[in-house]
Amino acid sequence: MNRRQNVPVVVVGAGPTGLTAATLLAQYGVECLVLDRWESIYPQPRAVALDDEIYRILARLGVGEEFAAISWPCLGLRLVDRSLRVLAEFRRDAANGRHGYPEASLFDQPELEAILRANLQRYPAATVRGGVEVTALTQDADGVRIDVTDRATGERDSVAAEYVLGCDGANSLTRTSIGATMRDLRFAQRWLVVDVATAADLGEWEGVHQICDPAKAATYMRVGATRYRWEFRLAPGESAGDYDRMDRLHPLIAPWTKDVPAEELEIVRVAEYTFRARVADRWRDRRIFLLGDAAHLTPPFIGQGMGAGIRDAMNLAWKLAGVLGGGLPETVLDTYATEREPHARTLIRLAKLLGLAMTEGGELGDLLRRAVAPRLRLVPGLKERILHSETAALHRSDLVVRPRLRRTLAGRLCPNALLDGGGRLDDVTSGRFALVTTVAPSAGQRAEIDRRGAVLVHARPGSALHRWLRHGHADAAIVRPDGTVLRAGRHLSALHTALPHGVGLT
Repeated sequence: MNRRQNVPVVVVGAGPTGLTAATLLAQYGVECLVLDRWESIYPQPRAVALDDEIYRILARLGVGEEFAAISWPCLGLRLVDRSLRVLAEFRRDAANGRHGYPEASLFDQPELEAILRANLQRYPAATVRGGVEVTALTQDADGVRIDVTDRATGERDSVAAEYVLGCDGANSLTRTSIGATMRDLRFAQRWLVVDVATAADLGEWEGVHQICDPAKAATYMRVGATRYRWEFRLAPGESAGDYDRMDRLHPLIAPWTKDVPAEELEIVRVAEYTFRARVADRWRDRRIFLLGDAAHLTPPFIGQGMGAGIRDAMNLAWKLAGVLGGGLPETVLDTYATEREPHARTLIRLAKLLGLAMTEGGELGDLLRRAVAPRLRLVPGLKERILHSETAALHRSDLVVRPRLRRTLAGRLCPNALLDGGGRLDDVTSGRFALVTTVAPSAGQRAEIDRRGAVLVHARPGSALHRWLRHGHADAAIVRPDGTVLRAGRHLSALHTALPHGVGLT
């Protein structure tokens, strides 16, 4: 066994969640080591959708333009019957949402991971070590020991870290090592997931098609210039092996491929997944944290599986950087699970509800969907709720300060709005605390804001941020490095002294 390496943070798993966490930490100058069992990018496509909140995070990582080049705009959601007749349509902004990016985008996960890995190489503070298996995690008073084995040579090694982020997926060894278990939210459906490549344009509406058919519920979407994704609920006795050749698969996808010859359709992947709804009973044990699928599993019906993990990374990385840098107390790490667990659970329940509504109920359920779906647009506020990409506010914590019985901006994301001069909020804040205000501060207040290492953003009348504050019944808001509002109110004098001391990028 080689001499132990020492590093402040070890990230277990180099999927989108782990790469996001490592990049954010490296932007703050925190040295981190990413360990992954695969030597390079896992080649199979998995996640295919993200919203503008996640796009905003990708831009924060520095890969916004690269992602734009590989992503495919999604116009929204259509509910269709077994004959592909449209029951209801919910459109989203394919250009710019409230964060400056398309409200829904489709993509190929290996291409996204390639971009994230290449971008991480720009930061000398981060290192990726592939082809190793993490075999044990042991905590003591000094930190965490991570035992690893080289998968090619069998050589054993160990790493010492102050903190470990377990981004190692649904079968997480990190989760097992801290004694956490997954709580079942009572949803399990077996689905066939099919990815097909073809140069032919299928000519379908460029959004997600949800087939509300109790006999064969399905989902269809175009995820790239030459890539298409189908998901079909499997009947008892069916398996992915029944559709592993084009002659077997073609009858399932023919309603969309129409007259495109089968020889022009290439199977990229046919796999079986059991869609589950689960949340870990705890997300932290001292210096070890769970993120992504290690902490939660969601059915795919609202496209938030990968996004939930990236939100975990965004929530935790700046706090950890602040603690390691000495600017924040170690107690802020307690807010991670307090904020993220209820948020993830809310999205999982929404995905579960939507999935059941679209796939269950047999023929009676089908009749109800045919009758109700075309009238959903008439329900006050429902269309806006379905279409709006904004997710739930974070729960109260030491870093989300709000009254219990009054609606406030605290816990919600501040829009990545355009500012005077053409840039957006994130371009100015650069991962630091910000004070967004409609009121011009005094010289003394400006000096205090500067002393705390925060950014002052003056929301001028008529601007998007001014409207946002007014709509939230506030004149000022403290915005955290992850874009979440820490506190909002009417009095700038009370808020500017509540700013935490800065967390800044290197």
